[in-house]
Amino acid sequence: MRDAPIPNPAWNRAASWRRILLIALVLLPTIAASRTMAALLPSRGGTALELLLVVVFAVLFAWISVGFWTASMGFVLLLFKNNRFSVSRACEGMDLTIADKSARTAVLIPIYNEDVRRVLAGLRTVYTSLGKTGSSDRFDFFLLSDTTDPDIWVAEEEGWHRFCREENASGRVFYRRRSSNSRRKSGNVADFCRRWGKNYRYMIVFDADSIMAGTTMVRMVQIMEARPDMGILQTPPAGVNRETLIARAQQFANHVYGPMFAAGLHFWQLGDAQYWGHNAIIRTEPFMKHCQVPRLPGKGPLAGDILSHDFVEAALMRRAGYGVWLAYDLGGSWEETPPTLLDELKRDRRWCQGNLQHTRLLFTRGFFPAHRALFLNGILSYGSALLWLAFLLLSSAQAVAEVFFEPVYFTGTKTLFPQWPVWHPHWALTLLGSTAVLLFLPKLFSMVLILLKDPSARSFGGRANLASGILLEVGLSTLLAPVRMIFHSLFVAATLLGKSVGWGTQSRDDRGSSWSEAVSAHWWGTLFGALWGALVYLANPSFFPWISPIVVSLVLSGPLSVFTSRASLGRAFRNAGLLLIPEEVELPAELAALEENLRRPEPYSPFAIPGREGFLRAVTEPLVHALHTSLLLRYRKGAPAAEAAQEHLVEKALAGGPGSLTAGEKMKLLKDPRHLAELHRRVWELEDREAAALWGLVLPPAGRG
Repeated sequence: MRDAPIPNPAWNRAASWRRILLIALVLLPTIAASRTMAALLPSRGGTALELLLVVVFAVLFAWISVGFWTASMGFVLLLFKNNRFSVSRACEGMDLTIADKSARTAVLIPIYNEDVRRVLAGLRTVYTSLGKTGSSDRFDFFLLSDTTDPDIWVAEEEGWHRFCREENASGRVFYRRRSSNSRRKSGNVADFCRRWGKNYRYMIVFDADSIMAGTTMVRMVQIMEARPDMGILQTPPAGVNRETLIARAQQFANHVYGPMFAAGLHFWQLGDAQYWGHNAIIRTEPFMKHCQVPRLPGKGPLAGDILSHDFVEAALMRRAGYGVWLAYDLGGSWEETPPTLLDELKRDRRWCQGNLQHTRLLFTRGFFPAHRALFLNGILSYGSALLWLAFLLLSSAQAVAEVFFEPVYFTGTKTLFPQWPVWHPHWALTLLGSTAVLLFLPKLFSMVLILLKDPSARSFGGRANLASGILLEVGLSTLLAPVRMIFHSLFVAATLLGKSVGWGTQSRDDRGSSWSEAVSAHWWGTLFGALWGALVYLANPSFFPWISPIVVSLVLSGPLSVFTSRASLGRAFRNAGLLLIPEEVELPAELAALEENLRRPEPYSPFAIPGREGFLRAVTEPLVHALHTSLLLRYRKGAPAAEAAQEHLVEKALAGGPGSLTAGEKMKLLKDPRHLAELHRRVWELEDREAAALWGLVLPPAGRG
């Protein structure tokens, strides 16, 4: 095992020149565009309001430019297909054999109140796919639970035990639930590292909805074996398996534009890439030694546990001398996107706080400039929304000011001629056109790449459907952009004002958003948009058409949120051949297996207790009860008051049935094998038919054996 930092590899010089080029490509057009913007204003940027407008515009133009040049370099890289820095070249010509028997890999699946059926279907899919490679004996799987729901906890244990029995996977697939879920996912992974990390050279980290092909996992290990300078290898996961309209549009965009942007990121970053927290392989020893995420001192949302821990772990790994790479050309890696706009915003609220916490790490000693830039990029991914909102509001304020304040024709300096406000329509059109090019030309680049690879665009339903899908995605993104803008602005403002965010369960189904949920979430945005539009229209009607798309989007945000969350609408587009992705045209073996595993029937049980009633099953069913108590840590008798409280819970449960207990009380009993066993025994001794029925038991009629 390596312990010393690795000397600067050969790619460092290429990375330096590329980043100097990127800075030049961003700064020079930004300066030119900002000068043009200033010249368009009545006072040519001479007032405080206009100067602020130009500064905000410059930051936003630079932000858009970075995305454009990333896409452009990705286009060039994929067009010429000659990349000497591609990490996948390390395993070219190799079979699917991992030669070194000591190169063991742990596959970590952190879960938190997830749909157990989906988690196990994904586990079975990956486990089976890996078994076909012939190298599965080099991998172990760990279900790492932070679940706080008592019913789901028991269901996880049952599902894991059943999986091991059916797949003969005992000693290969492990389950562990933490008693304290501190530090969230990063704490979960750290707990694994403390307990078992020294047994594994590598670990592949999943999300609960991650799917990977076995061949991809073996290739990742082979690359890491061939590149001892590499600490983290990230794959670009493709979005799949969603039916709602908004999720289908995101999946489509991910498949059409994603490969080009991933290649562009690789071009600029090389071994200074970011880690996205899942669908990646990590060298365990340096991760354990160097990548412990610090707890930020102080109080408030910018202190405490870092929510966006993955970027920090990448920066720490790089500081230790190991490269962090993006395997942009390695397929067979999938994830599922949020099914609704509200679910997406719920996730973004957490990510926003985590990214803003990175402001406190920008000047941390030893971090490489590339990772400081990634921190800044992550901050701007949400902070830019506030800047866009400020730019639009400043523009509106400028338009209103033109009506209520007379222009100054003679300044304080002596002059013979007045300074007339001049409107330059060709300059304005040039500026608007250049911004549109930066935003939309990459989408054309993506379409060109697809058609060069497959002239018929069969994997996207044909050329016409591909073009129509891009137009639909652009239209939908344009409609939703103002809604995302004001929510992200609110998230940034709320975080800076001290409001923290909790750790909620992610939605992973296509049930959609109700009208009541949409009204509750969007009423203030609708009101804000209506007031904004009305004020501008009354003050300066000629400026209103320029902001009307934003106003219309905000006013209709509730209906947009509801209709884009409809799976029926998404299926209608799919049936029409629109917003198709390659996995829907030709289903990969792993995704076909996932669908089959999701249809597996529930196992037979002599008890008529649904699988979702985990607590009830742990109390009543002898096998489930024995399994659960066997997985608990050794019981230690508590203080007399604590023991009395537990005995009171047992009496309460017997008197009122499981429905009389809160989730917290159920958890207390599930953690206490002695009192749970007492409850189990006394439930089976019940003679009252109605009381027994509450626990899923059916007693024979009186007088019968």
